[in-house]
Amino acid sequence: MDIVTSITPYPKIYRPVILWMFIFIGLLVIQSCTKKTTLPDPLESGWNGKAVCEVLEDSPQLRVLKCTFPPGVGHERHFHKPHWGYAISGSKFRMTDTTGTREIEISSGSSFRKEAILWHEALNIGDSTAVFLIIEPK
Repeated sequence: MDIVTSITPYPKIYRPVILWMFIFIGLLVIQSCTKKTTLPDPLESGWNGKAVCEVLEDSPQLRVLKCTFPPGVGHERHFHKPHWGYAISGSKFRMTDTTGTREIEISSGSSFRKEAILWHEALNIGDSTAVFLIIEPK
């Protein structure tokens, strides 16, 4: 009897099965620890039950959304995958996210890029309708 057999209560035939069980349990634990959002994405989220975004393009490579916010209309809490955005027409917004609430002026013709947004919500507090293109690579 070798030393490994004397301290291991399981026969050698069961050791690979036990190893795979530990790997499987470890993967389940890691998977359960990853953050999953229950928030809607920009297309699913709207304002007071009405959609604010529409799909202009949906291909295997990218999704393009057009989001329109008249004065007094916002975008309820939602998350974003990595994306690039362009303001066709801007306005003044009250934005709330993980860093707090602030007012920002978004200029027509401006663009922005975000790796991802855990969550945010916005309200157009300006006097003009804002229109954005949101381009999400897949």
